[in-house]
Amino acid sequence: MDLLALADFNLVARHGGFGKAARAAGRPKATLSRRVAELEASLDLRLFERGARSLKLTAEGRALFERTGVLLTELDETAKAIASGGQSPRGRLRISAPLLFSQTAMGKLAAGFMRKYPEVRLEVTTEDRAVDMIEEAYDLVIRVNPNPDANLVGRIFLRDRLVVAASPDLPPPTGRDTVPAVTRGSLGQPEIWEVTTPSGPASIAVEPVLSLSSFVMIRDAVRMGVGAARLPLSLASHDLAASRLVSWGDVIGYETALWVLYPTRRLLNARVSAFLDYLKAAFPQGTADELAAYVEG
Repeated sequence: MDLLALADFNLVARHGGFGKAARAAGRPKATLSRRVAELEASLDLRLFERGARSLKLTAEGRALFERTGVLLTELDETAKAIASGGQSPRGRLRISAPLLFSQTAMGKLAAGFMRKYPEVRLEVTTEDRAVDMIEEAYDLVIRVNPNPDANLVGRIFLRDRLVVAASPDLPPPTGRDTVPAVTRGSLGQPEIWEVTTPSGPASIAVEPVLSLSSFVMIRDAVRMGVGAARLPLSLASHDLAASRLVSWGDVIGYETALWVLYPTRRLLNARVSAFLDYLKAAFPQGTADELAAYVEG
């Protein structure tokens, strides 16, 4: 594929017309029109619907624009960085992060990163769903225990685990007694939580009495003594240390890992590399205690 013709196509698509693109680039309109026509002929595809007063991308044209626009920008930035001897990261960096990590740490991380790299324009969205990085033009995603994806590469940068925590005023479980529980998601039937304690494995019979959609809300409810809950250690550690909460044991089989992922089909640009390095510096050991200290620091 002719990269120059592809660049001209992206220029026209970005500006929404040959005239606007020609004026923005200071190039002849006829040249841009010819280059786009040559690209359409080489692909045997129509990329634009041409009307008397309008120009619209076809479905094929939009797909090509979405998939190649960022690549061309990165190629241009890479060439400029090499020519300038490796300039500081600049340009837009889009990141998707899960809700709890965003609520507790992402604001501080983002602000610190921006102070270090002021020429980067950082955009962070918060969502727990599995976003399509290519289609939605994300540079990085942070996910908890993601499903394997051959199109993505990355690494674990934090590990956490769940503990059963409760207010000191809530009587601890004894024998087969059922204790009230605050859960994430819909209310269900009574259940058994398997934990490990200093004395060995134990089972806690619980009855869900309150359902909340975020761990932060659950922690706040547990502080009020409504019931026990399974909380990430990083979120509960300071309350445990201050005796605002007590631990009834570590939940068995619920270790979590936070991954930072990026697409294999994309160049690892300076912005992505800088953010990966910044994460590593923020959490060099990648432990739950480290995250808790970062959040409270």
